[in-house]
Amino acid sequence: MQKAYKLHGIHKHYDWGGTAFIPSLMKTNNEEQKPFAEYWMGAHVSAPAKIETPNGMVPIHEFGSIPYLFKVLDVAKMLSIQVHPSKENAEIGFELEEQAGIAIDASNRNYKDQNHKPEVMVALSDFWLLHGFLAPELLETRLRDIKYFNSLLAYFKGGDYKGLYQYFMQLSAPEADLILKPLMEDAVTSVKNGEVNKLHPHWWANKYYNGVVPENNIDKGIFSIYILNIVQVAKYQAVFQGAGLLHAYLEGQNIELMANSDNVLRGGLTPKHIDIDELIKHVQFIPTYPNILFGDPQNKVETIYPCPVPDFGLSKIALNKGESYTITSQALEMLLVMEGQLEIDGNSYYAGEVAMVPASQQLSIQGKEASVVFKAFVP
Repeated sequence: MQKAYKLHGIHKHYDWGGTAFIPSLMKTNNEEQKPFAEYWMGAHVSAPAKIETPNGMVPIHEFGSIPYLFKVLDVAKMLSIQVHPSKENAEIGFELEEQAGIAIDASNRNYKDQNHKPEVMVALSDFWLLHGFLAPELLETRLRDIKYFNSLLAYFKGGDYKGLYQYFMQLSAPEADLILKPLMEDAVTSVKNGEVNKLHPHWWANKYYNGVVPENNIDKGIFSIYILNIVQVAKYQAVFQGAGLLHAYLEGQNIELMANSDNVLRGGLTPKHIDIDELIKHVQFIPTYPNILFGDPQNKVETIYPCPVPDFGLSKIALNKGESYTITSQALEMLLVMEGQLEIDGNSYYAGEVAMVPASQQLSIQGKEASVVFKAFVP
């Protein structure tokens, strides 16, 4: 029996994706300049990966179940503000929508399954994201310094995150526009004049609307850009995001590992369905102090990024040319080559290729040149 098999994932062409990074990594032609947003490696029912075997290509689930979904992302346009429910709340919400007779593919369906969706991301470039609420003193300063937000200070009261967020998100569109339109005008002017950079929320508000201020119905997600942490993550640094954390990817390339779920409650920066009442039930209204993960070295070759969930684990293996490393799989694992060239189970793997390793296999990987590989596993 082989100890490793080549995995062929599925490309996703969402409109927020870039046109060059994933095609270049995967040696895929993109003459049509289609957006390559994500590359899925997993057993998700909507896009199961295929495995190359001596008997031809077979679906990955023939090798066993996988509780995680592994991805490569290229974020050219900003993603929606969102939060994921806990497993318990996903089960409750799913059952209620089933009882209500809401079709699983309905646009107003909140819960597609009964699972939670914790996720860890590792930057493959300079990466930017929104990640949880600002510390109270920073948020209070932001509300005070931006004159259009001054009236909102009374709802925050030095730390009432729920009061502030709920009040703003439940404003009518005309009421929100009274705050957001002059704010957007300032943002566009500030970027045009070179007065701000990516650490300032004006930069991202301007980017979302491509430097054009809408006449009305400005997306309320713009407000979240100003009250959430703007986090910059350097290449091969990581961030974990669990249930209840408001977040959004802004720009850059990364790999992402998550529990198998489609449960997303959105809070703006999207034309998709937004259920404010349901969203507010699941947001953790506490400050977030961003924790950039550098990884915990296990030895001189492998570094593990701590993920406090049972669904998945992630590590980075860096090999010098000629160096070998032995791994033992506890469950079905995936090895994504990001740099260099490796030999795995007698076959060559280049950047952009993926090896699937069945459970209970011990195998050696060799660096044919200096290489970096990311391993997705079940702890």
